Amino acid sequence: MALDVGSRTIGLAVTDPLGYTAQGLLTIRRKNKRTDLAALAEVIRNYAVAELVVGLPLRMSGAEGIQAERMREFVAVLEAHFDLPIHLWDERLTSVEANRLLRETEMSIKKRAAVVDQLAAVLILQNWMEARHHPMEP
Repeated sequence: MALDVGSRTIGLAVTDPLGYTAQGLLTIRRKNKRTDLAALAEVIRNYAVAELVVGLPLRMSGAEGIQAERMREFVAVLEAHFDLPIHLWDERLTSVEANRLLRETEMSIKKRAAVVDQLAAVLILQNWMEARHHPMEP
């Protein structure tokens, strides 16, 4: 399962059983750590999640900034709460790409805002799976 974690929402995506395609799930509206973790635990249980991929917000240069540091802290909380492998994945431009794809539809701005985090999570997961199935040649 992939997570696109923001300050107000957590976009979610899961894979098909073979791990080739990503499907978005409903976005979690963040409230507090306890509630957020409970919501994640329910999704993990319902979808029999075996590992997590968390988007790492890097700067365009590839350097880590304050947001990446916050995400590493969030991942530490996830590691303490869930006994699952957790992978950080470069999420640069996933929200930009998600917004671009949604603008190409005739969806209203309000509806696009509601699904952009979900689509960003799908893109994170799809990119991670493609890299896993087709590692770069040396």
